[in-house]
Amino acid sequence: MKKNIFLLMMILFIAYILGYPEESMHAAADGLVLWYERVLPALLPFSILSNILIYSGLLAPIMRRLANLVRFLIPLSDAGAFVLFSGFLFGFPMGSKNCSELLKNGQISLAEAEILFIITNNIGPVFISGFIFHQQLHLPELALPGIALIYLPPLLFGSLLLRRQKNKESREKQAQLFAQNSREKQKNPASGSQMNFKIIDAGIMNGFETLAKLGGYIMLFSMAASLIKQLPLPVLYQTIGIGATEITNGIREIGLLSANTADKFLLAMGFAAFGGISGLAQTASMVKGTGLSMKKYITGKLCLTAVTVCLSICYLKFFC
Repeated sequence: MKKNIFLLMMILFIAYILGYPEESMHAAADGLVLWYERVLPALLPFSILSNILIYSGLLAPIMRRLANLVRFLIPLSDAGAFVLFSGFLFGFPMGSKNCSELLKNGQISLAEAEILFIITNNIGPVFISGFIFHQQLHLPELALPGIALIYLPPLLFGSLLLRRQKNKESREKQAQLFAQNSREKQKNPASGSQMNFKIIDAGIMNGFETLAKLGGYIMLFSMAASLIKQLPLPVLYQTIGIGATEITNGIREIGLLSANTADKFLLAMGFAAFGGISGLAQTASMVKGTGLSMKKYITGKLCLTAVTVCLSICYLKFFC
């Protein structure tokens, strides 16, 4: 059944490219420009530096300090604190990527990783404030409330799940796992300069590989969003379909709607909290081979999206 659906989608996609060559090429170019001008310079440096820190062993003191800052609110391991901060500060998909890398490196448990990669894989604050509210919706006064409404549900949800998880899995066990991993690394020492350059080279290649994948997904889903615009649907339904497919194009379409501010705000909150099917595909590529469940991720994102929309309705009703 899945193969038939996938085959049908591929046939439809090819038919769109052949039937609307100008529109499809323009959409592909838009996706690549978006990747080159916004995603690549914003995420590539941090992606490279994250890999170098994770695999060089230099991350431990940073993680310890970060964990001490939030442990009274969210019971995280040291490595988990790095995932939390990187995911929320630098935005999607750094949360899932760093979660995957730390899990592969043995610095974080699978149980904690399954929670963290759901709650930390969010749209970055710069994108929310700058692109969504300033550039597209022209509602700068709603930027801070928007960030809070998107970030509070995953933080509260993560705190509850992690506290329950800590009752099953002691923090001492995680500390032993981290110490054992560190001892295993020290068993095979290499010369300092050679080891450092190998780590830097690996970090650079890993960073470019990650961003190249993202570029491909952004291009394909930009074309899929353009395909939806060709369907004989009302403008509102087209906008919802585009936003559910790829968030950037969806937000642009919201800015073009002749709707009131409240409706635009709710649509933008829903799109930003969910991240689009493109976001799901990119996340799946980040965590491939780690054992992290995409079914749990999708369920969690849908629940968090529903909570964000409900809170946004309450905010509009009582504060606006």
